[in-house]
Amino acid sequence: MRFLYEDESFSFEALRAAGFANDGGADLGEVLTTLRAIPEGDEDAWLRQWRRTAQRVHAIGTDALTAGHRVSAREALLRASNYYRTAEFYRRDDPADDPEAKALSAASRETFATAAGLLDTPVEAVRIPYQDTTLPGYLFLVDDSGLPRPTLVFTSGFDSTLEEAWFVVGAAALRRGYNVLAYDGPGQGAALREQGLFFRPDWEAVVTPVVDYALTRPEIDPDRIALVGYSLGGYLTARAAAHEHRLAALVLDDGLYDYHDAHTRMMPPFLREWIEAGRDDLAEPVLALLMQVSTQLRWALRNGVWAFGAASASDYIRRTVDYTLEGVAGLIECPTLILDAEDDQFFHGQPQLVEAALTCPRTLVTLPEAEGAGEHCHMGAMARFQQVAFDWLDDTLTPKA
Repeated sequence: MRFLYEDESFSFEALRAAGFANDGGADLGEVLTTLRAIPEGDEDAWLRQWRRTAQRVHAIGTDALTAGHRVSAREALLRASNYYRTAEFYRRDDPADDPEAKALSAASRETFATAAGLLDTPVEAVRIPYQDTTLPGYLFLVDDSGLPRPTLVFTSGFDSTLEEAWFVVGAAALRRGYNVLAYDGPGQGAALREQGLFFRPDWEAVVTPVVDYALTRPEIDPDRIALVGYSLGGYLTARAAAHEHRLAALVLDDGLYDYHDAHTRMMPPFLREWIEAGRDDLAEPVLALLMQVSTQLRWALRNGVWAFGAASASDYIRRTVDYTLEGVAGLIECPTLILDAEDDQFFHGQPQLVEAALTCPRTLVTLPEAEGAGEHCHMGAMARFQQVAFDWLDDTLTPKA
């Protein structure tokens, strides 16, 4: 499905930005007027125009807050947060030291934090103990009653941020009586940008401290904690659930069995062989040529080098070898929902591999293109994804009479 652009990456990211309108992350007119000023594949224009829109909407929110219009301020600041995130997306030449990238990502976090403080339901910014540091998070609560409720622990993906959790599951969960504990893990959001923490394949080392923290909160029902993984989080959470058995349910959006295979299956065999053999002198020039003609590949390899702490694109690809459920999928015990997008451009066929490897109770649901839900993580169809996921969670976590 193409949304306004022929460039596959621009189309997907435009759909992603617009799709968060479902829970206040965008206004369609703002999206369309922004995108019509961005030529096909022009990454510099993408940053300029999205930054301009983000700053304009940010100002609307600030003025509304100053004037005492709480709801208007919240709504504008939520949109501005998503727009700042979108503006920064392709800025991957040197994101760790790039002042523009740092400023945009900080603005996305700051506008969301202000908006969160204006929500009608309680929300708390938290720091989750992790090794010798902490991970940033938000605890979104249904109400201030203190009653223990079923809770989603949300894990985002390869390029997602903590703040994105609100638009993916946060608002939808609160409407249905679920709390949400969302966090940035290594390689994600502020944990990467502010703390320099890189991705790791043994994600149980991340989720177990998060569950430990969740169990200290009286608002969280210890018997009804569900782990939700989004995009690359579909691998990360499955890997964690193989070793963390205090979970009542697992939702994979979408299922990912082997990240390395998903990355390399479209490469010519000779290139894969060079990378695996460490022949970077041969592989890197070829990858550079491919990056020149593919926005998606260029962005993905640059982001991977940064988020995985790799020395080169080839090094990043080799590091993904350990991101597989082979040998561990059978250790998952809790009921698992595996989402599949019919036309997934990144993980096509991977959810079926996950289902085949699991021995726990499992449900595979393919959402089709005909329903507008066939894109990766069902972008543009958040309501349909949420309906499937939460209906399954209701049936799975509700005690049977």
